[in-house]
Amino acid sequence: MLYLMPSTVHVVRHGEVENPQKILYGKLPGWRLSDRGQQMALAVAEWSRTIDLGALHVSPLQRAQETAFPILREHNLAITTDERLIEAANVFEGQKFSVGDGALRHPKAWLHLWNPWKPSWGEPYDEQVSRMLAAVFAAKEAAKGKDAICVSHQLPIWILRSAVEGRHMIHDPRKRECSLASVTSFHFDEEGMISGFSYSEPARHLLPPKKR
Repeated sequence: MLYLMPSTVHVVRHGEVENPQKILYGKLPGWRLSDRGQQMALAVAEWSRTIDLGALHVSPLQRAQETAFPILREHNLAITTDERLIEAANVFEGQKFSVGDGALRHPKAWLHLWNPWKPSWGEPYDEQVSRMLAAVFAAKEAAKGKDAICVSHQLPIWILRSAVEGRHMIHDPRKRECSLASVTSFHFDEEGMISGFSYSEPARHLLPPKKR
């Protein structure tokens, strides 16, 4: 049965990861939340107290599962692990690689950077949109008329929002509006279609200062 009534699926980005070496960890297992990341998870759980929550669907990666634990305790709900909420694949994972650190100027990187529309260095954007939409609708259905929370990762969340807004997929990663432990909420109308979105930062007070 499809529940056709106004509801919201809140897509949460995980908290800060313990990563002093600034590795692009991607889909690699074993990356846990930092102490500050744990505080961020608690802030999201506190934010969720006002929600009539019916489902909690989470990426299988450790950092997402740890972000979901305080929400689970707050609402006494079981976690449903959904592979469709996982981080996007990236050929540079396991390496020190980020915009602004000079890695993009290395000749070895150029082999993977020829097509930013796809993109050629990782999971195609259209595949990310497809799986994230499927995961969001699955969480909505599981919530049975209540709200749902999905815990995922920055790039898939941003690409999904871009698709909903009808924007181009190509973007500057530094300008994504999807901070650590942020919430991108997709609102559904009575016909079961996404009617809009909103964005909030329950852990804003915990975010590390931006570099100038």
